[in-house]
Amino acid sequence: MNIGVIGTGYVGLVAGTCFAETGNEVICVDIDEAKIAALKSGKVPIYEPGLEELVRRNLDEQRLSFTTDLEAAVQKSEILFIAVGTPQAPDGSADMDQALATARAIARAMNSPKIIVNKSTVPVGTADRLRTLIRGLTPHRFWVLSNPEFMKEGAAVEDFMKPDRVVLGGEDAEAIEVVKELYEPFVRTGNPILVMGTRSAEMSKYAANAMLATKISFINEVSNLCEKLGADVNEVRRAIGLDRRIGPHFIFAGVGYGGSCFPKDVRAMIAMGIPGLELPLLRAVESVNERQKLVLVEKVKNHFGRDLSGRAFAVWGLSFKPRTDDMRDAPSIPVIEALLAAGARVQVHDPEAENEARKIFGERVIYHQRNYDALKGADALLVITEWNEFRRPNFQTIKKMLKTPVIFDGRNIYDPVDLRKLGFTYYSIGRRDG
Repeated sequence: MNIGVIGTGYVGLVAGTCFAETGNEVICVDIDEAKIAALKSGKVPIYEPGLEELVRRNLDEQRLSFTTDLEAAVQKSEILFIAVGTPQAPDGSADMDQALATARAIARAMNSPKIIVNKSTVPVGTADRLRTLIRGLTPHRFWVLSNPEFMKEGAAVEDFMKPDRVVLGGEDAEAIEVVKELYEPFVRTGNPILVMGTRSAEMSKYAANAMLATKISFINEVSNLCEKLGADVNEVRRAIGLDRRIGPHFIFAGVGYGGSCFPKDVRAMIAMGIPGLELPLLRAVESVNERQKLVLVEKVKNHFGRDLSGRAFAVWGLSFKPRTDDMRDAPSIPVIEALLAAGARVQVHDPEAENEARKIFGERVIYHQRNYDALKGADALLVITEWNEFRRPNFQTIKKMLKTPVIFDGRNIYDPVDLRKLGFTYYSIGRRDG
């Protein structure tokens, strides 16, 4: 099939590349000329394991191309995927400007019937809105479907190639069948393609992220209670995770969730609430998460005092989770800002996110290419992101390089008993020994 993908962020670039990998002719469109120039040379502007290799292979085999010419891409394509950003507006709702502008541009460029598939995360009712907008701008037949993405950053390629499920929202059976055929190579193991109305499909994306965010905030609330009452959240997590109705996923205590999806989508879902249905549970989920991001800083201040002037702290991990350079709503940001506000010097390391961190902190923090280098002269180490590189470090080296052997573990990746035997003062989240 001939496919056009408008938008080359995480969603659009991964989707377009994976569609090309299964033999389709794919044109990816973006207004950012520098980004398109880089992609044409096989350089991927985001860190996503496995993606650059796929982009280069499909470029070489001429199944994948990149352009800023939206009109040409629309006219060549049978199916058009809208994968532009829907950033958070000041009131927490989704900013629809890019999605609406893209729909207008598609309508004006159409030269034949098109299937238009919205893959951006959008408020419920957007497909109806796009349908009305496009109908007023083109004489050609078209169909608007909803196809939300459920990819995890750091595992986006794998999630797209082997999805748990594919959700397709639409009212036209013929158009649905065409898009189902496009997805068949990805569900050969029997995972379902779920067909539903567009509004249900749009809600599915928000509901999934809100549910996962709720689990994270719930276990963090439990972890704080465990710490006060002498229980251990890791033991509690194992006990409740074996209940099949709950499961073990997304019930790890820590410094909160971040990234491009959970914070934005929870806020957008709250903004969709109507009078009399203000979604108090999701408001609490967000409130717990924002509070949780500063739990580790409180532990630092309880140990060293409220005034951190003259103190230095090493921070391992800046991205909101491992295997990505994404720092949107990352817990590391409020942690570092709070340390700086208290007068501390902050020395940071992340395997991939340094460039993103520089956009946020500038030269207010000290950057290090090696994790151990960030320890030199620091009063303590704070672990914010659980990169694999941090899970089994040389603790003797850490102890030697720190001014005082103190570790604040924001992801509970170390064993408290082992660290105390090694002479560390160790703080974690919600554990008896933390």
